[in-house]
Amino acid sequence: MNAVLDIATWILLAGGAFFSLTAAVGVLRFPDFYTRTHAAGKNDTLGVLLFCGAMLIECLRYDYSWMVVARLVLMILFMQMASPIASHAIGQAAWTTGLRPWKKGEPTR
Repeated sequence: MNAVLDIATWILLAGGAFFSLTAAVGVLRFPDFYTRTHAAGKNDTLGVLLFCGAMLIECLRYDYSWMVVARLVLMILFMQMASPIASHAIGQAAWTTGLRPWKKGEPTR
């Protein structure tokens, strides 16, 4: 059973690292503000979810206090709500101030 939990933890950690890395690459490589915000908002949310899932497995495996598990669950819920809402609010503020999306053929910003 411990081997299964180890494998599940490593898979979740690898997935979290992958999505965090792709978020960083997306922020560096995408051509405009909106696509960069999308890359950061979606990928970091999933990366944090996978990291917290791995921590949750380890907490349950080593029989941590229920307070630690409750904090992890609250962190997962908060990140799942706050990050997409913040990305949307930032994108809406940029649109309201007049920042328009990049079009093919225009220079990147």
